[in-house]
Amino acid sequence: MHTSAPENLLQAQGLEAGYGKIRILHNVDLAVRPGEIVALLGPNGAGKSTLMRALSGLLPWTAGDVLFDGKSLRGGTPRDAAQAGLVHVIEGHHVFTQLSVQDNLSLAGYDVRKHEREERIRDALAFFPEIEEKRHERAGALSGGQQQMLVVAQGLVKRPRLLILDEPSAGLSPVLVDRVFEVAARLRDGGTSVLLVEQLVEKALALADRLYAMAHGEIVLQADTKEPDLQRRLEEAYFGQHA
Repeated sequence: MHTSAPENLLQAQGLEAGYGKIRILHNVDLAVRPGEIVALLGPNGAGKSTLMRALSGLLPWTAGDVLFDGKSLRGGTPRDAAQAGLVHVIEGHHVFTQLSVQDNLSLAGYDVRKHEREERIRDALAFFPEIEEKRHERAGALSGGQQQMLVVAQGLVKRPRLLILDEPSAGLSPVLVDRVFEVAARLRDGGTSVLLVEQLVEKALALADRLYAMAHGEIVLQADTKEPDLQRRLEEAYFGQHA
């Protein structure tokens, strides 16, 4: 019997999670379709990074479910999620500074055969010529912006079907921010879905197809980014004035 692919590549249903006895996420519903960019917006402390960690298996959830390509990720590890095609690029610079750029990327693809790993590294570096020319230098010698590019490239080596980018613009110059957003757009054009957590609201809205807004651990708004009067609706959602 033929069964069609699910409409949503990623779907969170009634998700609840937190740290110890402190519950951060409250009945969160969120979906990402194949080949689209979804922005997750909200003030500091809204629960955005907690949600990303729960989606990728870094944080267990206490209620609800997360489906990826129609299959539950319950009880899985971040490695299980990555092998399924869900790759989470965590906020901040997480590179091995004493290793070369090449070796950092090789570690990201440790679980694939050498020939395929080299191909994936070439493809990832093609997005970032700034670090491609420094592939044999120590990662610690890169600028902060270049290290952020390397972090994203590590995610690309895993050939994601869905790439979660958590605050990719943090600490970057405007020029490098535009480069990272350009990469996200190119990934979408190639069929990769992107879930983007970002504080630069205007840039995120210009890039994304749809958005969710969070406040106090809840989704308070979801909308198409081309809908009218979106900025006012976002402000109302942030300040708890939504219906």
